[in-house]
This record gives sequence, C-alpha cells and structure tokens, in this order.
Amino acid sequence: MSATLTSRIAAEHAAVAHGLPSGIVSPPQRRQAIEQLLERGLPSPRDDAWKYANLRSLERASFAAAPRPTVPELALPPPIEGFDRYVLVDGHLHETASARLGRTGGVDVTRDAAAAPANPGPGSQALRLALLNEAFAVDALRIEATPEAHARGIEIVAVATADASVGASYPRLRIELAPGARLQLVERHLGTGAAASLVNAAVDITVGAGAALEHARLQDCSPRTTWLDSLRACLAADARYHLTSVAIGSQSARSSLEVLLEGADAQLALDAVSVADGSQVHDAYALVRHRGRASRTRHVFRGISAGRARVACNSHAVVEAGAVGVDTRQSLRGLLAGREAEIDLRPQLEIYTDDVRCSHGATAGKLDETMLFYLLSRGLDPAVARALLEWAFLEDVIARLPIPSLRAQLERRLADHRHDPLLDRELLQ
Repeated sequence: MSATLTSRIAAEHAAVAHGLPSGIVSPPQRRQAIEQLLERGLPSPRDDAWKYANLRSLERASFAAAPRPTVPELALPPPIEGFDRYVLVDGHLHETASARLGRTGGVDVTRDAAAAPANPGPGSQALRLALLNEAFAVDALRIEATPEAHARGIEIVAVATADASVGASYPRLRIELAPGARLQLVERHLGTGAAASLVNAAVDITVGAGAALEHARLQDCSPRTTWLDSLRACLAADARYHLTSVAIGSQSARSSLEVLLEGADAQLALDAVSVADGSQVHDAYALVRHRGRASRTRHVFRGISAGRARVACNSHAVVEAGAVGVDTRQSLRGLLAGREAEIDLRPQLEIYTDDVRCSHGATAGKLDETMLFYLLSRGLDPAVARALLEWAFLEDVIARLPIPSLRAQLERRLADHRHDPLLDRELLQ
C-alpha cells in the first residue's frame, strides 16, 4: 500500500486521538503503533506473506473507529446452550445484548487496558495490521479462565453495520487460560445490510500449562465487507489449542495467524474451511513456531472456490533449534468449482534441528471424476452428485467441531451459501 495512505492514516489518528479511551489502549501505546506503522508501512502484494490478499478497498476507507451505533434490534443467530454471549457492534460492546460482565463459573470477563494485545514484534510481518487496531480501538474484552472453568462457554458476536466511509470496526479480544483451565470459545463475525464495512480484528491468546482451549471462529460478514484479522497465541507446556475456522462471507477477507508453541508437549490443531463464490477473495496465512520439545501441530485446510473467486492458504511451520521430537503435519486441499476460479495453496517447512517428524501436502483441482462417475452411474442428478462431493469435502473439517448445536448451524449456513436446497432438506434433518 502507498506511503500516501499510511500518512493519511496517521493524520486521521491525530485528529481523533484526544477522544480515544485510554482505559482500552493507553495514549503512548497508540502513538507507538502509529510510529511503527509509518516505519514499517502497510502490507502490499510485494510482501511474500501478503501476495494473495486484496487490500485495494483500504484506499477508500476511513480508519477512525465507527461511532457507537443506535441499533434498536439485532438479528443474531440462536444462542448456544451453556454459553454466555457478549455482543460487539462496530467494535463497541452492546451491553443490553450481552451477558453480565464479571466472574461466573470460573471465567472472568472484563473491559480493561489489559485486554490490549501487545504490538507485533519487529519480525512479525503477518500481524502488521494489528497496529491499526492498537491505534484506533475503542472497546475490548478480556476473558480469563481459571481451573474451575470446566462447564461454561463464552460466545463473542462481532457485528459490523457501519459503512467504511463512516468508520471502521475494531473488535479486540484478550483470552487467558490459567494453568489447568478448560474453556470453549465461539467467535462469530457477522454483517448486516449492504454496507461496505471495514473490520480489523485483533485477538491475543495465552494458554497456560496443561490448559485446553476449544476455539471456533465463523467469518460470515456481509458481501461488500473487507475483513482483516490478526490472531496471536502462545502455548505453555502441555497446553492444548484447537482452532476451527470457517470463512464464508466478505468481499475480501484476510486472516493472519501466528502461534508459538513455547512449552514442551504443547499441541495445536488448526482446522479451516474457506468457501468463496462470485468475486470474493479469501486469504489465510498461518505461521506456527515450534520452540518446545515434543510439540505437535496438525493443520488441515479445505477450500472451495467458485465463480471468479480466489481462495489462498499459506501454512508456514518453523521448527527452531533444540525443538527435538516435534511432529508437524500440513494437509491443504482446494476444490475448483468454476472455470475462472483460483486456488493458491502453499505449505512451508523450516527445520533447524534433527529428530523431528514433519510432513506436508497440497492439492488443488476439480471434483474427482471417478467418484462423480460412480454417483452418476447410480442415477443421481449431476448437480446433486457434485453437491454431495463438495459437502463431503468440507465435512472433513466441520465434523471435528466439538459443539453439536454450532456444528448444525454451520452446516445449514454452508448449505445456504452453496445455494443447495437438497442438502438443507435431505442431509441436515
């Protein structure tokens, strides 16, 4: 992106800085974020980690936070039983639609300065857009789970309603699991109406020793939205982190993930689905650093690109010196469902020690002609046969969701997105 745009962002920040809440991000932190942005610049297709992202809409956006909206009634998905829901609208906590803040069942949910994720380090190229969130965010949630948090889940619903010409939405989350804690977290990003919204989300996660986090994320923003996401996680010894990510909405979506397996025997499971149609662009980047001994990672990605859409996934695993006994596996698969569709899959391994088990694989192509012929030979309509194969392709990930009611909601939403009434009527009953 141009230096002119970076300068305009700095000018917009200077104009609103006096009114930004210091209890969410301190003024020195905000100034530091802008200074780093000016020094490092915004990402562009020339950057290796950003070559597939579509950021052109940023040239027309306003970066100041959107004002607190007046929303008389929100159309939200059905609640999940056993989960406390917190709603952010254009980056502002909607207290009426949210559960009570404070501690319940071993989980403490608050709004304070500690919710602010730290600036990305100088070597972090993928998380540069988190600097925008650091500079402009007006609200934040901090979720702390204690070892008593075994039967309570948290659901975060971030809704974007404002047009990017009015302001941007900056959802901001900090999740901390104490040693031995257990937590289920559902994070939804939604949009309303036809607004061309700009969403820049930042999530910072710490999983303590022996703790376990089940994290489900759904990006289902409105069709003209630009959705940008920076997630950083650090896992201590024997920690478990399972992230299931589903991307359906937005005109342009970019998800940046950096995970550090700091402690020995830490385990990370990344299961991701991306379904794009029309002229949508979905780009996902995951950098996983193995620092602890005997840490394990599994990254499974399944993407479908239809129409003239582009789906990209770059999975980058680094095994640092001394991290012996590491086991990391990458399985990236893409399905082309349109003559002008594009799939870009890029597994990467960097290994700086011996005694490791590392594997990766990437395939992209059309539906299996042998399987399609088999279904057609059994009398199925061609459209139905293709839909069944596409569904089986996605279920490879969706079936791993540990929350049955959420899994059913996602399956119906995917069927709607693929415009498949047969699946909705026959398979999801």
